Amino acid sequence: MPDATPTGKDAVVAAVLASAADLFAQRGPAATTVRHIAAQAGVNHGLVFRYFGTKDQLIGAVLDHLGMEMATLQNSGASLEQLDAGFERQWRVLARAILDGFPVGQLQKQFAGMQGLLEHALTLHDDDVTARTALANAVALQLGWRLFEPFLRAAAGIEDVAESDLREAVNTEMARIFRPAHSGPTTI
Repeated sequence: MPDATPTGKDAVVAAVLASAADLFAQRGPAATTVRHIAAQAGVNHGLVFRYFGTKDQLIGAVLDHLGMEMATLQNSGASLEQLDAGFERQWRVLARAILDGFPVGQLQKQFAGMQGLLEHALTLHDDDVTARTALANAVALQLGWRLFEPFLRAAAGIEDVAESDLREAVNTEMARIFRPAHSGPTTI
Protein backbone atom coordinates (compact mmCIF):
# COMPACT_ATOMS: atom_id res chain seq x y z
CA MET A 1 0.00 0.00 0.00
CA PRO A 2 1.39 3.46 -0.84
CA ASP A 3 2.20 5.98 1.91
CA ALA A 4 -0.38 8.51 0.72
CA THR A 5 -3.41 8.29 -1.51
CA PRO A 6 -2.50 9.59 -4.95
CA THR A 7 -4.59 12.55 -6.07
CA GLY A 8 -4.84 14.04 -9.51
CA LYS A 9 -4.54 12.22 -12.81
CA ASP A 10 -0.74 12.26 -13.03
CA ALA A 11 -0.28 10.86 -9.53
CA VAL A 12 -2.94 8.19 -10.03
CA VAL A 13 -1.50 7.14 -13.40
CA ALA A 14 2.03 6.94 -11.95
CA ALA A 15 0.85 4.91 -8.94
CA VAL A 16 -1.17 2.52 -11.12
CA LEU A 17 1.69 1.98 -13.57
CA ALA A 18 4.17 1.28 -10.76
CA SER A 19 1.80 -1.08 -8.95
CA ALA A 20 0.77 -2.88 -12.12
CA ALA A 21 4.41 -3.34 -13.18
CA ASP A 22 5.32 -4.79 -9.78
CA LEU A 23 2.33 -7.14 -9.67
CA PHE A 24 2.70 -8.22 -13.29
CA ALA A 25 6.37 -9.01 -12.64
CA GLN A 26 5.50 -11.02 -9.50
CA ARG A 27 2.31 -12.80 -10.55
CA GLY A 28 1.85 -12.20 -14.26
CA PRO A 29 -1.00 -10.21 -15.79
CA ALA A 30 -3.40 -13.17 -15.91
CA ALA A 31 -3.20 -13.68 -12.14
CA THR A 32 -3.46 -9.97 -11.34
CA THR A 33 -6.82 -8.25 -11.22
CA VAL A 34 -7.49 -4.56 -11.70
CA ARG A 35 -8.72 -4.55 -8.08
CA HIS A 36 -5.32 -5.91 -6.92
CA ILE A 37 -3.55 -3.15 -8.83
CA ALA A 38 -5.87 -0.43 -7.53
CA ALA A 39 -5.51 -1.64 -3.94
CA GLN A 40 -1.70 -1.63 -4.14
CA ALA A 41 -1.74 1.79 -5.82
CA GLY A 42 -4.13 3.15 -3.18
CA VAL A 43 -6.77 4.22 -5.70
CA ASN A 44 -10.32 3.26 -6.59
CA HIS A 45 -10.41 0.54 -9.26
CA GLY A 46 -12.77 2.71 -11.32
CA LEU A 47 -9.90 5.16 -11.85
CA VAL A 48 -7.83 2.39 -13.44
CA PHE A 49 -10.54 1.83 -16.02
CA ARG A 50 -11.06 5.57 -16.47
CA TYR A 51 -7.41 6.30 -17.24
CA PHE A 52 -6.39 3.07 -18.97
CA GLY A 53 -9.52 1.41 -20.35
CA THR A 54 -9.37 -2.36 -20.56
CA LYS A 55 -6.89 -4.62 -18.81
CA ASP A 56 -5.22 -5.25 -22.17
CA GLN A 57 -4.78 -1.50 -22.62
CA LEU A 58 -3.30 -1.30 -19.11
CA ILE A 59 -0.82 -4.07 -19.98
CA GLY A 60 0.20 -2.13 -23.09
CA ALA A 61 0.59 1.06 -21.04
CA VAL A 62 2.77 -0.78 -18.51
CA LEU A 63 4.97 -2.20 -21.28
CA ASP A 64 5.29 1.26 -22.85
CA HIS A 65 6.03 2.78 -19.43
CA LEU A 66 8.74 0.24 -18.66
CA GLY A 67 10.29 0.74 -22.11
CA MET A 68 10.40 4.52 -21.59
CA GLU A 69 11.77 4.03 -18.09
CA MET A 70 14.61 1.89 -19.48
CA ALA A 71 15.36 4.37 -22.27
CA THR A 72 15.57 7.13 -19.66
CA LEU A 73 17.88 5.03 -17.49
CA GLN A 74 20.10 4.19 -20.46
CA ASN A 75 20.38 7.85 -21.44
CA SER A 76 20.97 9.08 -17.88
CA GLY A 77 24.20 7.20 -17.27
CA ALA A 78 22.57 4.93 -14.69
CA SER A 79 24.72 2.36 -12.96
CA LEU A 80 24.94 -1.20 -14.23
CA GLU A 81 23.00 -2.34 -11.15
CA GLN A 82 20.17 0.12 -11.90
CA LEU A 83 20.06 -0.98 -15.53
CA ASP A 84 20.05 -4.66 -14.55
CA ALA A 85 17.19 -4.15 -12.09
CA GLY A 86 15.20 -2.20 -14.67
CA PHE A 87 15.77 -4.76 -17.41
CA GLU A 88 14.92 -7.60 -15.03
CA ARG A 89 11.57 -6.01 -14.15
CA GLN A 90 10.75 -5.01 -17.73
CA TRP A 91 11.59 -8.38 -19.23
CA ARG A 92 9.86 -10.31 -16.45
CA VAL A 93 6.64 -8.39 -17.15
CA LEU A 94 7.10 -8.93 -20.89
CA ALA A 95 7.74 -12.67 -20.50
CA ARG A 96 4.85 -13.17 -18.12
CA ALA A 97 2.48 -11.29 -20.42
CA ILE A 98 3.59 -13.41 -23.39
CA LEU A 99 3.30 -16.65 -21.43
CA ASP A 100 -0.14 -15.59 -20.20
CA GLY A 101 -1.22 -15.29 -23.83
CA PHE A 102 -1.51 -11.51 -24.14
CA PRO A 103 -0.70 -10.12 -27.63
CA VAL A 104 2.14 -7.89 -26.45
CA GLY A 105 3.26 -7.06 -29.98
CA GLN A 106 -0.13 -5.43 -30.50
CA LEU A 107 -0.56 -3.96 -27.01
CA GLN A 108 2.80 -2.22 -26.71
CA LYS A 109 2.88 0.92 -28.87
CA GLN A 110 6.34 2.32 -28.08
CA PHE A 111 9.67 0.53 -28.05
CA ALA A 112 11.85 3.37 -26.80
CA GLY A 113 14.48 1.14 -25.22
CA MET A 114 14.99 -0.67 -28.51
CA GLN A 115 15.33 2.45 -30.64
CA GLY A 116 18.97 3.14 -29.78
CA LEU A 117 19.96 -0.46 -30.47
CA LEU A 118 18.07 -0.40 -33.75
CA GLU A 119 19.82 2.80 -34.82
CA HIS A 120 23.14 1.15 -34.05
CA ALA A 121 22.20 -2.01 -35.97
CA LEU A 122 21.12 0.07 -38.97
CA THR A 123 24.60 1.64 -39.13
CA LEU A 124 26.20 -1.82 -39.27
CA HIS A 125 24.04 -3.47 -41.92
CA ASP A 126 23.31 -2.66 -45.54
CA ASP A 127 19.64 -3.58 -45.38
CA ASP A 128 16.85 -2.90 -42.94
CA VAL A 129 15.67 -6.50 -42.49
CA THR A 130 19.14 -7.79 -41.62
CA ALA A 131 19.64 -5.00 -39.07
CA ARG A 132 16.24 -5.60 -37.48
CA THR A 133 16.82 -9.35 -37.39
CA ALA A 134 20.20 -8.84 -35.71
CA LEU A 135 18.47 -6.66 -33.11
CA ALA A 136 15.76 -9.27 -32.52
CA ASN A 137 18.36 -12.03 -32.14
CA ALA A 138 20.47 -10.00 -29.71
CA VAL A 139 17.44 -9.15 -27.58
CA ALA A 140 16.30 -12.79 -27.64
CA LEU A 141 19.74 -13.80 -26.35
CA GLN A 142 19.57 -11.31 -23.48
CA LEU A 143 15.97 -12.19 -22.65
CA GLY A 144 16.78 -15.87 -22.63
CA TRP A 145 19.71 -15.42 -20.27
CA ARG A 146 17.78 -13.14 -17.93
CA LEU A 147 14.83 -15.49 -17.67
CA PHE A 148 16.48 -18.90 -17.89
CA GLU A 149 19.97 -18.41 -16.48
CA PRO A 150 19.73 -21.09 -13.75
CA PHE A 151 18.53 -23.67 -16.28
CA LEU A 152 21.08 -22.61 -18.92
CA ARG A 153 23.96 -22.75 -16.44
CA ALA A 154 22.98 -26.25 -15.30
CA ALA A 155 22.22 -27.60 -18.77
CA ALA A 156 25.48 -26.25 -20.22
CA GLY A 157 27.56 -27.30 -17.21
CA ILE A 158 28.69 -23.74 -16.39
CA GLU A 159 27.30 -23.37 -12.86
CA ASP A 160 30.75 -22.38 -11.55
CA VAL A 161 31.45 -19.64 -14.13
CA ALA A 162 31.62 -16.24 -12.42
CA GLU A 163 28.71 -13.92 -13.19
CA SER A 164 31.08 -11.27 -14.56
CA ASP A 165 32.69 -13.80 -16.92
CA LEU A 166 29.32 -15.04 -18.07
CA ARG A 167 28.05 -11.47 -18.63
CA GLU A 168 31.18 -10.73 -20.70
CA ALA A 169 30.65 -13.88 -22.78
CA VAL A 170 27.00 -13.01 -23.42
CA ASN A 171 27.95 -9.44 -24.37
CA THR A 172 30.61 -10.77 -26.75
CA GLU A 173 28.00 -13.00 -28.35
CA MET A 174 25.61 -10.05 -28.66
CA ALA A 175 28.31 -8.06 -30.44
CA ARG A 176 28.91 -11.02 -32.77
CA ILE A 177 25.20 -11.17 -33.58
CA PHE A 178 25.19 -7.48 -34.47
CA ARG A 179 28.31 -7.79 -36.63
CA PRO A 180 27.60 -8.16 -40.34
CA ALA A 181 28.93 -11.38 -41.85
CA HIS A 182 31.38 -9.45 -44.06
CA SER A 183 33.01 -7.33 -41.34
CA GLY A 184 35.45 -7.57 -38.48
CA PRO A 185 34.83 -7.13 -34.74
CA THR A 186 32.07 -4.79 -33.57
CA THR A 187 31.30 -3.38 -30.13
CA ILE A 188 27.91 -2.26 -28.93
